[in-house]
Parts: sequence; structure tokens; C-alpha cells
Amino acid sequence: MTQRVNIIATEQATPTTAGAASSISKATCVRLYNQTGGDVVVNVSATVSAASTNQFTMAAGRTEFLEKLSTDVIFTSGGIKAAKVGFTN
Repeated sequence: MTQRVNIIATEQATPTTAGAASSISKATCVRLYNQTGGDVVVNVSATVSAASTNQFTMAAGRTEFLEKLSTDVIFTSGGIKAAKVGFTN
């Protein structure tokens, strides 16, 4: 069965500092698109301005889906696109 992506909120640029980290509209699932020409580090934290709880490197030109708590915030080493999404059949 094929799953489809349900766009719930308008795409936005990710913050690039811990102090500006965003929950991306309190999303539990975030579609990330790295439109830059280089790799970026995606950081996930429990609160704004806190050290990253988890992080991963996202290659240039890739789309990834990140599952997180609605209260978790993200920031990236370079501005990429993020949107609150869900999945449907």
C-alpha cells in the first residue's frame, strides 16, 4: 500500500541557531528538504537554546522525514526547508 504525504502547514526555512530553534508548528512529523549545495547538520533539542539531544547529517539534495515530539525543536547548520506533514493511505 502506498502512503501519501499530507501537508499540514506551510513550508518554512529552518532556524540556524539553537536560540531560534523551532518546533515547526508543533509538528510530530517534519518533511525536510536540503536544497543547498552541501551537507547540513540537523539538530533536535527538547527546548530552545538547549544543547542538541540528537543530530544527524543530511546530504545535499535529499528529502527526509523526521519524527519527533511536538514540543521538540530543531535547528540546522544551514537554512533548509521544513514542513509539518502527516501520512495517509
